[in-house]
Amino acid sequence: MCEKPVFFGDMNSLRDYIIDAAARKRALGHFNISTVDALWGVFRAARELRAPVIIGVSEGERSFIGVRQVAALVRSIREEYDYPIFLNADHSYSLEKVEEAAHAGFDAVIFDGAKLSFDENVVTTKRCVELVRRVNPDIIVEGEIGFIGESSKLLDAIPAGAEVNAEHLTKPEELARFVRETGVDLVAPAVGNLHGMLRGGGNPRLDIERIALLREAAGIPLVLHGGSGIADEDVIAAVHAGIAIVHFNTELRLAYRQALALSLAENPDEIAPYKFLRPAAQALERVVSEKLRLFWA
Repeated sequence: MCEKPVFFGDMNSLRDYIIDAAARKRALGHFNISTVDALWGVFRAARELRAPVIIGVSEGERSFIGVRQVAALVRSIREEYDYPIFLNADHSYSLEKVEEAAHAGFDAVIFDGAKLSFDENVVTTKRCVELVRRVNPDIIVEGEIGFIGESSKLLDAIPAGAEVNAEHLTKPEELARFVRETGVDLVAPAVGNLHGMLRGGGNPRLDIERIALLREAAGIPLVLHGGSGIADEDVIAAVHAGIAIVHFNTELRLAYRQALALSLAENPDEIAPYKFLRPAAQALERVVSEKLRLFWA
């Protein structure tokens, strides 16, 4: 097993941790939140395992919390605990949303042009990279190529356009061109993954061989979106094949909601939110811990 890196030492930026994780065949966990108690749940799980961690907030999630507010919250935890916790603007669909997050002090942004044509995706992603570089060249910019659905929710079927076959999965030659022409720091391909979870489990298996080919073609670290519902052995194999960041959201939301429903049912007279929300955050924390142990502990 690879030895763990020096926890902070000379590494202070998200870029440092991504490069180090990739070199060691490890990965950073990326966990989405939409409430402050969920943020603390993710942080507690990561801190217990001494794992650097990325907090993700989609357009909807950061609108609910507040763009500058979530940036301030994550920054305050990082500074108070001297801890490598970072913030990513997950799945932004416009230049305006990318720029808003960059100016708010996010550590990373994602422009999701997966539903666009290849050429449109290249052009717009490149504009996002140029925009962010002007705001702060230290911010990491991620692009996405290959449509895998859009929503972190329970699914009745694989979303239209996200079919898991050779036609829809990302191809090495396309990925190489995408990276070369956009200048992104990270790229998220379609390799059998989906956003969301099929009801009852059983998400498609990942194409591990393709991941290895894509990593070689890209020349930069790869990101696995839609980690929820993927078999543990596939997540581990994907990290060894070249994935440096793994995203989770749906499993966290499901655990949170189920625990909250049980908490309310068992305590029907409780009206203090911090009391009936606590079991939900604890359930989310357990899921984060389980996922981090796959590729970090």
